[in-house]
Amino acid sequence: MDCLQEWPEPVVPVQSLSESGAPAIPDRYIKPPSDRPSFDSATDENILGIPVIDLGRLSEGALECRATMEAISDACREWGFFQVVNHGISHEVMEKIQEVWRGFFHLPMEAKKAYANSPTTYEGYGSRVGVQKDAILDWGDYYFLQYLPPSVKNHNKWPGLPTPIRGSIEEYGSEMVKLCEILMRVLSVSLGLDVEYLHKAFGGDDAGACLRVNYYPKCPQPDLTLGISAHSDPGGLTVLLADDQVKGLQVRKGDAWITVHPVPHAFIIMIGDQIQVLSNAMYKSVEHRVVVNAAEERLSLAFFYNPKSDLPLGPAPQLVTSNRPPLYQSMTYNEYRLYIRKNGPRGKTQVESLKDM
Repeated sequence: MDCLQEWPEPVVPVQSLSESGAPAIPDRYIKPPSDRPSFDSATDENILGIPVIDLGRLSEGALECRATMEAISDACREWGFFQVVNHGISHEVMEKIQEVWRGFFHLPMEAKKAYANSPTTYEGYGSRVGVQKDAILDWGDYYFLQYLPPSVKNHNKWPGLPTPIRGSIEEYGSEMVKLCEILMRVLSVSLGLDVEYLHKAFGGDDAGACLRVNYYPKCPQPDLTLGISAHSDPGGLTVLLADDQVKGLQVRKGDAWITVHPVPHAFIIMIGDQIQVLSNAMYKSVEHRVVVNAAEERLSLAFFYNPKSDLPLGPAPQLVTSNRPPLYQSMTYNEYRLYIRKNGPRGKTQVESLKDM
């Protein structure tokens, strides 16, 4: 891990670049033409096919429950993500966590820099992922913190301002864990596995969880850069609370990038690489990216539910047959996530490369 001790060059908060009023973005943020966003309105037309699932139907009766599980299974196979409503988390909790984090990112720059992170653990306030010198960077700042297991949770690495923020993070994190545990049981059953299979495969009560809050400042040249480059999430499940007023998330469907329109007070559920591995690619992790805009800033909260970091993970034996041999070798999550921490987001190259091992 020595290569991950320090950033290769000074980190410049993107917010400071945005607030400078410069009419052009620095060269460090200009993507190659093939990676630049497309704002073709045709990508929005596909929104009608993006699944929105009512989780309340899981408890309405056998038929409704089965239909809901089938809808989730179809979404995991076809899209790798879906939106959920009636998820049991109050609108008040969702709105409060967004409010306190907006407050944090609007603090004076020196107050935020007191929490500046390093690539050792990424915990704290930062503006880049990956340690390659002279890499092309993304147009966004973030705050990353550990929530589970309790042994890695450190309130001193959480922001102290605005004053209610730590209590709000605890409340929100607790609700997120409950939702993730429900979804893990649903995914287990929908794969034909024992209801607790994925929960146990992730280490049971020793599973990991962390929060990344993304802040995308206004960008004078949004057609040249991205808020986050294309990638799939390396962990298990991602629960995204997106800004439902300012669009930015795009998902890949085939060769097209489709702009997601968040349903108000819904969560966006994304399948991560570890679920793709455990399901032997029956379920696909979703490749996604974020576009920015010149008129408005944007905030999103990504809660990652991950396997215990030192537990070997491979395809579930029940999902391996003579016609469908294991596509992946076992690997710990610690080993797996080192790739993105070194290289930054690189599409789905990591999970796909494992098939060649």
